[in-house]
Amino acid sequence: MIQFQPPGFGQKVIPTSQGNIVYYTQSVAPWLIDEHQRPTLLFLHNFGGGASAYEWSKVYPAFAATHRILAPDLIGWGDSAHPVRNYTINDYLTTITEFINQTCDSPVTVIASSLTAALAIRLAITQPSLFKKLFLICPSGFNDFGEGAGRRLPLGLISLPLLEDLIYTLGAENELAVRNFLQSFLFASPQLVTQEMVQAYLYSAQQPNAKFSALAFLRGDLYFDLSLYIQQLIIPTTIFWGEQAQFTRLRLGQRLSLLNTTAIQNFYTIPKTGILPHLEAPAVLIGILQRHL
Repeated sequence: MIQFQPPGFGQKVIPTSQGNIVYYTQSVAPWLIDEHQRPTLLFLHNFGGGASAYEWSKVYPAFAATHRILAPDLIGWGDSAHPVRNYTINDYLTTITEFINQTCDSPVTVIASSLTAALAIRLAITQPSLFKKLFLICPSGFNDFGEGAGRRLPLGLISLPLLEDLIYTLGAENELAVRNFLQSFLFASPQLVTQEMVQAYLYSAQQPNAKFSALAFLRGDLYFDLSLYIQQLIIPTTIFWGEQAQFTRLRLGQRLSLLNTTAIQNFYTIPKTGILPHLEAPAVLIGILQRHL
């Protein structure tokens, strides 16, 4: 995914119990910094076919002069390891923890989206010493309040071995499908989807064994009810929600936030955006983040 990174960002690798995680950080000019003198921002991407750290690439350069940036491809996505396995929630709770422990020597500010943002909440509850602040985009366990977010295909169909490859090929491994996915489901303004975005998602989706993590998400193996956890959160948190987000509607975000008004200090609705306002309207999100950082 290095070809889709902003200028000055390079690729590094660390081992985890599930395989190597590739991450992106400042490496050359114009970002010449002493990483031990700058606070760290950790950007965690969403799940779904073709997901990767590219999702945040329009936002983190704005903070590269003042912060140490860490943007990993999570296990099963992008250029990181793609173990052939049935992925579980614990796989991601474990590997994200391992990543933080290996790259950060003080509590870190995390900026995460969607299901990964919900996982960050769970980690912040069980290991609060790892976290300084949370900035979360549309955090959802996709089964919040016991109400599923809407699986696109019947579970029985997704789980048929003979159909898995066909479903993934037709749904994620070709340019037409990727563009349709971005325009129809992730963005509120389909005209804002660029060819670069399509190519970045397609590149990630076409990596060997990429189907295993994507199908685990599609089947619902990684879903949980965030409403059962969010009340235990004590880390200062700001939530952003795309006004027209599909699957996880704005009303869901408002309902979740009201469960913990002590930790959740701010809730922003981002107008005219879907579930990825940081990719659809990055300047707006940057402006709000700068106010808090």
